Amino acid sequence: MAQNPNYNEWVEMATKQMKGKSPDTLTWKSPEGIDVKCLYTAADIEGMDTVGSLPGMAPYTRGPMATMYAGRPWTIRQYAGFSTAKESNAFYRRNLAAGQKGLSVAFDLATHRGYDSDNPRVAGDIGKAGVAIDSIEDMKILFDGIPLDKMSVSMTMNGAVIPILGMWIAAAEESGVKQEQLNGTIQNDILKEYLTRNTYIYPPAPSMRIVSDIMAFASKNMPRYNTISISGYHIMEAGADSVLQTAFTLADGIEYVRAAIASGMDIDTFAPRLSFFFGIGMNFFMDIAMLRAARFLWHRSMQQFNPKNPKSSMLRTHCQTSGWSLTEQDPYNNIIRTTLEAMSATLGGTQSLHTNSYDEAVCLPTDFSARIARNTQIIIQEETHTCKVADPLGGSYYIEYLTNQIVEKAQEILDEIEEIGGMSKAIESGMPKMRIEESAARRQARIDQGSDVIVGVNKYRLENEKLDFDILEVPDSVRIEQIERIKEIKSTRNEAETQACLEAITKAAEGNGNLLEFAVAAAKARATVGEISDAMEKVFGRYVATTQCVSGAYSSEYSEADAESATVIEDFRKRTENFLEKTGRRPRILVTKMGQDGHDRGIKVVASSFADLGFDVDISPMFQTPDEAAKMAIENDVHIVGASSLAAGHKTLVPELIEKLKAQGAGEIGVVAGGVIPPSDYDFLYDNGCKAIFGPGTPITTSAGKVMDLLEAQYIK
Repeated sequence: MAQNPNYNEWVEMATKQMKGKSPDTLTWKSPEGIDVKCLYTAADIEGMDTVGSLPGMAPYTRGPMATMYAGRPWTIRQYAGFSTAKESNAFYRRNLAAGQKGLSVAFDLATHRGYDSDNPRVAGDIGKAGVAIDSIEDMKILFDGIPLDKMSVSMTMNGAVIPILGMWIAAAEESGVKQEQLNGTIQNDILKEYLTRNTYIYPPAPSMRIVSDIMAFASKNMPRYNTISISGYHIMEAGADSVLQTAFTLADGIEYVRAAIASGMDIDTFAPRLSFFFGIGMNFFMDIAMLRAARFLWHRSMQQFNPKNPKSSMLRTHCQTSGWSLTEQDPYNNIIRTTLEAMSATLGGTQSLHTNSYDEAVCLPTDFSARIARNTQIIIQEETHTCKVADPLGGSYYIEYLTNQIVEKAQEILDEIEEIGGMSKAIESGMPKMRIEESAARRQARIDQGSDVIVGVNKYRLENEKLDFDILEVPDSVRIEQIERIKEIKSTRNEAETQACLEAITKAAEGNGNLLEFAVAAAKARATVGEISDAMEKVFGRYVATTQCVSGAYSSEYSEADAESATVIEDFRKRTENFLEKTGRRPRILVTKMGQDGHDRGIKVVASSFADLGFDVDISPMFQTPDEAAKMAIENDVHIVGASSLAAGHKTLVPELIEKLKAQGAGEIGVVAGGVIPPSDYDFLYDNGCKAIFGPGTPITTSAGKVMDLLEAQYIK
């Protein structure tokens, strides 16, 4: 197809309007490395394989269903859970009455990591970032009054997937619902845990065995149930751009398919029940194109397994708007951000959607903020008329170009992973994690420079800003209540039956028995999440990741920008060099993540950027207790500890860290905190000895500068 005959005329007109500059000067290179022009025509998409299909037809670029939302809109599936099962159940029932169509359960971090609420390692995590589940009795309360034979239930669970899914199945059966009636999705995506969120329990090999066991059990007993939701969301939240999210998510999916086939399953018995989960950020058109590209690539990738059922090659996905894009500063802007991200997901053809609440950069969502988030989807469905047409942006020169670009660039990464030997081998090599962390560091540098604008943070910032909305805080009484429930269950169960069920799980882990089958029996015998997890850990062990971070990405993004930006890095390095000259060593910081929250984007970005600025940086292993973090700080002889918090455990963990340092004779080591900390908690932390607090959106140069101020005041007289 030839270029539009008026194209040269347009170039001439544009050049004139720009006072002699060519419109080529308006080109932009996206974070994915895609060159974007200011105009696209038919010539830009000529001969592209991704163009031309219809909705519902292979390769499904334009959507998996023929009529898409014109036939049925996406499912409004809000992800929620907090405090106790009783509190979460009441929240679910209110949302369902208000128009929500499906449930998506968030579990607290202790549950994710296979610990019961009475375990001392999780004292600061109970009920804080999801609902605490210790037994089948908690699960029964969680779904009380919710018809599990009619309601689709999605559960975000990976590490403790065997006990949690077993308890859900057992709770349904005790309420009269058969396994074949159950409908919904379990995430069961362990590979991405080793990349980003880190809520793993066991090493990769036995974890992949667990994935296969669940797929085999469900294909036999739960025909309506989706056995895995292959997640790119946390890959995106950890810092991946749209190409990286696409490539690594699909590579995980391919690995699961191979594992299932290797276990003896036929491709068409499980592949139609696979689903995906993508994260949607503020690059509006790019993420629309990402969903279209992912469907195309999945269809193409699945052909190597020779499926007979067309649904085996059809990518269906849930989406969630970004949590990382939400800002503490000027937080009502987050309502606008979430709306735009929701539009991007729906124009890209998602099958279900969660919209984040505007206050999640500061605290757990309240009923008020959750209602706005849910109504965002209802308004898009009911008022915008965007559901009237299947794939309304199909044929857009720009969207088709971006779709093709993502396909090409993601395929290059998929080919690279294949050369390594598949995604498991790639994860062992560290390649995907390092690529994600480099992308995150570069993004942070662009924000700190102001080249990536975030309204209210690095541009159009309010003066004398004050938060004026309610903060939801989960009280410590939740842990006490959960511990009492555990005591009650253990005192009333048939202990011999429970122990026999737990021993059967251990034997199954040693041999070939299906672990989920035995977990269902153990759940009915009132075994707890921690006990079932421990029964497998006796055989599998508990995985401990090695910690490393990229270097040079943050500073190089400054150097590549302009001379003024490069000077910022040089000037800061002079401060750290001066500290070295005056004290005999560089400023040394330990960056730590205490508690069971595995989101490590913050500490990795801080660690790599502080190192680029001239600090000596130590990173603690994940899931530290305050005592362990204090011991590491003393052993490494650091000047200061930076504690990262995301999951509302800061009021427990940070003061305890400070006390542990004092108790071990190292009170001179300062502690600063950063992350999702409500400003209303700042005084509490300061009163308990915290030296500085850096909320979301704080530029690295600002936080590093404040840390240097503290160290210079203490060590340079």
